[in-house]
Amino acid sequence: MTQQGKNLRLRRTQKLLREALIELIEERGFEALTIGEITERAMVSRAAFYRNYQDKYDLVEQIFEEAMSALLGAVGELGREHPASIWVKFFEHIAEYERLYRALLGRKGSPWFARTMRARLSELVKERGHLPHGLDAPSRTVHTFSDEFVPDLVSAMFVEAITWWLEHGRPYTPKEMATRAALLAAALFKEASSWQ
Repeated sequence: MTQQGKNLRLRRTQKLLREALIELIEERGFEALTIGEITERAMVSRAAFYRNYQDKYDLVEQIFEEAMSALLGAVGELGREHPASIWVKFFEHIAEYERLYRALLGRKGSPWFARTMRARLSELVKERGHLPHGLDAPSRTVHTFSDEFVPDLVSAMFVEAITWWLEHGRPYTPKEMATRAALLAAALFKEASSWQ
């Protein structure tokens, strides 16, 4: 088989496994799932699953890592020059993969995934070091973080904002959600900067 054929088969297998994962989370919840149920629903062998993933946590983590890499790649330097854009892109990404995030963050989802997502967002907040005061206002560094408290708190707020947004049928556009979340985070950063 050619390399192109192998890549196509690999992508097809990954797609089937991911779709099966989402369907089963919606039906039964993440914690109750087994690899056998995922592979049966996807109609792929267990061997095919284990060639790609270690376990169901690895499957979810790889999905999220690929999505975050794509998101950061899409934002690129624009995110450094205009940090507000990263949060708009982030909420657009959430909207694009709504079903996955609703399943993983919803009532039948995974506390492990919510913790993983909070940790990645906390890293993003620490790396970028600032948030906008509004999407139309210029950004400036609000606080340099000497500990984990503020980035962890902001990341938890973003995960809760995403969960609320999805559970309520996305009543605001991604830009509106990014603006609201960024303004709340900026207020928190402003307060935290006065602590020293």
